[in-house]
Amino acid sequence: ALNFSLDAASSHPNLRVDNQSVEWDSTGGKALDAKAHEIKAKEGKGRPGSASASPAGSPIRQRLGPSPSRASRDRFSGESYTVLGDSAIDCGQHYWEVVVSRESKAYGAGVANRGLGRFEQLGRTAASWALYVNTWLQLSVAAKHNNKARSLEGPAPTHIGIYCDYDNGLVSFYNAESKQLLHTFRVRFSQPVLPAFSVWCGSLSVRTGLQVPSHVQSLQKNQDNGSGSSTSSLT
Repeated sequence: ALNFSLDAASSHPNLRVDNQSVEWDSTGGKALDAKAHEIKAKEGKGRPGSASASPAGSPIRQRLGPSPSRASRDRFSGESYTVLGDSAIDCGQHYWEVVVSRESKAYGAGVANRGLGRFEQLGRTAASWALYVNTWLQLSVAAKHNNKARSLEGPAPTHIGIYCDYDNGLVSFYNAESKQLLHTFRVRFSQPVLPAFSVWCGSLSVRTGLQVPSHVQSLQKNQDNGSGSSTSSLT
């Protein structure tokens, strides 16, 4: 069984991370930017060219560019609010679950290589595989990988099971309440992967240390035999 916690060091600044839960916080990034500007202002006092060192009556016009972190953050949608687990998967079969709060407007779960940046969108890179749900304005449920998406039918799952068979290159997503298989990625892993999550305007919690459920084992066996649900993988 895979036991892991959420790694706050890997998270987007707008996420508040606990060991087993994460919540989107609209003020998180603003607080970091304010602190950075405060430090910069203190460091600039007394230096040549600063306001305190300028001759009296000589106006200073200094054009400051946007904070790099804010500029990067503003370019992305809710999909970029990511956080990774702290335990890598490099062999074996593993299963964990995600429980999402009902008010969450967008969220995702899957696996990603350790190199996924905190501002990168889960499922948009070649090294991340995810199930993504957006309930804002219009409902959409999709499997995403390498900037490609496959729309999935059905209601938005708020209790998701993730199965990762590293040895056989499988990543499957289940509705943990109905036990329905939602999608399977067939992957050629080239390096270890980490559990990965995203959430916008809401929160989610993870359940780890779980054994692979019997219904998952059965459905995965059917997949291997070619008689499983029609969930062809993205390439």
